[in-house]
Amino acid sequence: MKRAVALIDGEHYPPVVRFALGELAHECEVVAAVFLGGTEKVDLDRGSTTYGVPLITGATPEDAVRAALEQYAPDEVVDLSDEPVVSSADRLRLASLALSLGVDYRGADFVFTAPVDRVRTSTPALGIIGTGKRVGKTAVSAFVARQLKAAGLDIVVLAMGRGGPAQPELIHGDQVELTTPDLLELARQGEHASSDNYEDAVMSRVTTVGCRRCGGGMAGETFFSNVPEGAILADSLGKELLVLEGSGSAIPPVFADASVLVIGAGRGAGYVSDYFGPYRISRADLAVISSAEEPVASAHDVERIREEIARIAPELPVVATTLRPVPLQPIAGRRVLFATTAPAAIAGKLGEYLAEEYGAHVVAVSTNLSDRSRLREDLLRYAGEFDTLVTELKAAAIDVVAEAGEEAGVPTVLCDNVPVAVDGQDLGELVDAAARLAIKRGRMRIGGEL
Repeated sequence: MKRAVALIDGEHYPPVVRFALGELAHECEVVAAVFLGGTEKVDLDRGSTTYGVPLITGATPEDAVRAALEQYAPDEVVDLSDEPVVSSADRLRLASLALSLGVDYRGADFVFTAPVDRVRTSTPALGIIGTGKRVGKTAVSAFVARQLKAAGLDIVVLAMGRGGPAQPELIHGDQVELTTPDLLELARQGEHASSDNYEDAVMSRVTTVGCRRCGGGMAGETFFSNVPEGAILADSLGKELLVLEGSGSAIPPVFADASVLVIGAGRGAGYVSDYFGPYRISRADLAVISSAEEPVASAHDVERIREEIARIAPELPVVATTLRPVPLQPIAGRRVLFATTAPAAIAGKLGEYLAEEYGAHVVAVSTNLSDRSRLREDLLRYAGEFDTLVTELKAAAIDVVAEAGEEAGVPTVLCDNVPVAVDGQDLGELVDAAARLAIKRGRMRIGGEL
């Protein structure tokens, strides 16, 4: 029988709560109850023995729940409380706390289960996860791969995506250079040639294993994926470090010895403080705030995110970054249309950067790379004005942009997104530290080797 800690409040009449606890005892062993607050129907001066189980209180509901979970080590938390003592936002924060300790959380009409690490590799693993889609996670993953490769580590990246292959796909990016024509041919064969594993292989020139997933839960679980099979393949390669790249807010079902969390500054502090932001923060050993610049996010927005991170995890290293496009081939003197998934508000800044840093004449920036219909409209609108297409390797980069380039007889140059720290910190050093931590923990986990 499962061990359970119940959450109760003083807005319910104590005999009713005791009745509910008795009913709950038919399906699990109720080892304690956490009193979350409320005074309308309970006389706290008369004591709490009326509930029939040990009662836990704390300065805050979070403190009380944490104390109960640490003291009683239950299998689940059962929420018998209600408004106005706890709101939906409060419940998600309490659920984040429970899930961070591997404890399921359920109430009258909801169940949150802790994401399961279905595979534990014999290779130390560093996770790269995000608070959502389009937060710069793949750009950070590519930076991590290049940084660690330059440091002399032999790594493999395991990437899962919504457009990944039916069977885990191994690409020796360190041995084979994939060109735009190569990717275009793959797209014509029905492959999603802009999937994250191709981006990692092309941009970072490292070994990658590509996987697919469908469906994502609020806490990061996936409905279906072939990631466990991909992890076994990656683990068989004998690398020094396995880099696990998440997909959107979904977390790979593989144990990570350390994790980097990428937070989109433009999404606001709510993605850290609310929903399952606290749970993701609890998994992190480094937080990277991306797109931390005007007009996507103000200095105040970034500071609010920092404050929320500090409230949840005061010791967690945090670095603020922005992304800059880096073409993989020279574009000086070329008339360029740049296709990107970046917000429209930052299009002008990106175009100026390509002009100033790489000498291109940017005739247009399309921020519709993830909208094929509008992207095609942009390509038609500027047809004849550009002699080179530059694109991030995402979304419709190959099947629309590169295809249009071939039809127009102009080259398509792939473009990396490089995270650059904007707060004076050394992103490379922070990444190196996270990798060292993953390797240290991994070796201790695997065989006690320091």
